[in-house]
Amino acid sequence: MKATLYRAALRYPHLRLHTASSGSVATLEELYLLLEDQGVRGVGEVRINIAYLNGYRQQQVLDDVRRCLRHIDLRQDAQRLLVELDPATTGSLAPTRMLLDMALHDLVARQRQQSVAQLIGAAPDAPSLGYRTNQTLFWSTREQMLEQAAAYVARGFTELKLRVGVATFDQDWARLDALRQRFGRQITLAVDVNGQWPTDLALARLRALQPFELSYVEQPIADADAHAYPALANASPIALMLDESLGNEADLQRLIDWGGKIHGHLKLVKMGGIGPTVRAARRLNAAGVPFMLGQMNEGAAATAAALHVACATRPAHAELYGADGLGNDPVLGLDYHQGLVSSQNACGLGVSFDPAQAEFIQEF
Repeated sequence: MKATLYRAALRYPHLRLHTASSGSVATLEELYLLLEDQGVRGVGEVRINIAYLNGYRQQQVLDDVRRCLRHIDLRQDAQRLLVELDPATTGSLAPTRMLLDMALHDLVARQRQQSVAQLIGAAPDAPSLGYRTNQTLFWSTREQMLEQAAAYVARGFTELKLRVGVATFDQDWARLDALRQRFGRQITLAVDVNGQWPTDLALARLRALQPFELSYVEQPIADADAHAYPALANASPIALMLDESLGNEADLQRLIDWGGKIHGHLKLVKMGGIGPTVRAARRLNAAGVPFMLGQMNEGAAATAAALHVACATRPAHAELYGADGLGNDPVLGLDYHQGLVSSQNACGLGVSFDPAQAEFIQEF
């Protein structure tokens, strides 16, 4: 098997990412892994400029991927390597494991002439794969926010999540009020605080937001205060969801132990790929814990992987908007229309990667 690394800096021509945790983000720095075995290719993708989420520098992730690819025996059969990937990547960073896991799932599914969704348990007879996704309203002026929201609603995307915590709570309240006045119950609303609220003010703020009938409030307080979540959830008039506080097996078990009082936000880049995320989703489903299947803002390959996982695990919410509107993505095959992200139920991830549109790094 041949493994080749590429990278690309992806941009949204008409959108600026800005959250309380990330600040303003100009580009999505994406790393790609292309695996080739007897004429069949599989692609993996992971975003590496997300230190605000996982604490890993870009060069740190790239070095770890290189080390891992030198260590793994690429002479193995792809299907066997996928089965043995967890022990083979022990000690590797979660983004590294995601990259390898995704590329192997794509490759093995293509070798078996089935989609990744089918490979991981989705119904085999659907002609296309699709799932409802929300859209995020990043920090901007109120006028820009309303204009962006109107554009999403016109395209059928009515599940909107507002990023808050950048400015004052009063400003956030006014922005939510403006959205409700403009769109009424035509839209569902949620907010993502990125852990910015002081713990002692969180309950009062949740109560102040009750009139907006929010679907959930994501990560209202910092992970350092995660012990306060059960009591906060018991008193809150709005469902709470964890993101930054749900990043490993211990966090997952803690969420399950809380008995479904708090929702979870699963992401492949936190859990370490398709396989671990599917296992986590099935544990949450079995325990009756509602969850969202989401992603970072990422390109079409990583988004497609999350889409296939959503189709196989049927989450209560999905956040799969990452590839919508990118102007220079080397991966094609996703469609955003009428509130859905979809792709053909073709072999593998159902997308195509053009290496000529990315920067070559190294071949193994």
